Amino acid sequence: MLPLWIALQFLSSLPIRLPGMPEPEQLGRSLLFYPLVGLLFGAILWGLNLFLAGAPLLLHAALLLTVWVLLSGALHLDGLADSADAWLGGFGDRERTLTIMKDPRSGPIAVVTLVLVLLLKFAALLALIEQQQGAALIIVPLLGRAALLGLFLTTPYVRAGGLGQALADHLPRRVGWWVLGVSALACLVIAGSGAIVALVLSVGVFVWLRRVMMRRLGGTTGDTAGALLELLEMAVLVGWVLV
Repeated sequence: MLPLWIALQFLSSLPIRLPGMPEPEQLGRSLLFYPLVGLLFGAILWGLNLFLAGAPLLLHAALLLTVWVLLSGALHLDGLADSADAWLGGFGDRERTLTIMKDPRSGPIAVVTLVLVLLLKFAALLALIEQQQGAALIIVPLLGRAALLGLFLTTPYVRAGGLGQALADHLPRRVGWWVLGVSALACLVIAGSGAIVALVLSVGVFVWLRRVMMRRLGGTTGDTAGALLELLEMAVLVGWVLV
């Protein structure tokens, strides 16, 4: 159970306390539980959606988005902000891009990116509430965190040392592919035909963003992984509404 607690502590703001520093092997195995953490987030959002039934729609969507952000402690939004600044300020240069991502300050492009992504998520949530498509709230967080597992399965980690390197080096890869398959099946069971659109969009966004990372960096970092998750969630929510 320790890898699950590691995944929960890292990906969520839930009050999880580990007994000590985990071994690298346990860190690697924690990646296998990322989709389960996403499913937990989805279940919380789905339950909150039911609880808020009858509330004013704008407030309903705003509360859902607020809880969604708070569940992860804005971890992935921080990665999105750093990546946005780095991609613009890096001017196509790998080392400059990596250096900017380490800077804790956020520039105008980071702020604009965060506002646009959150605005699109809010608008999509509002539409999903109106359409009574609560299943999307369950599977989108699952797909976002499954994408992190997929990223570490397929993409080199380019910053030596640290947590990300331990995750990449000690991930049980064969089991990881099985977990991805079970995650996709779970989406189909939960959302039926709607999950097909979500899965296709997820794969498309994943392949595109991974290609962008490989061209600029030759791999991924923790920040670009967070950016991938946020952009993939946004794209699936918007696509679900439009298709």
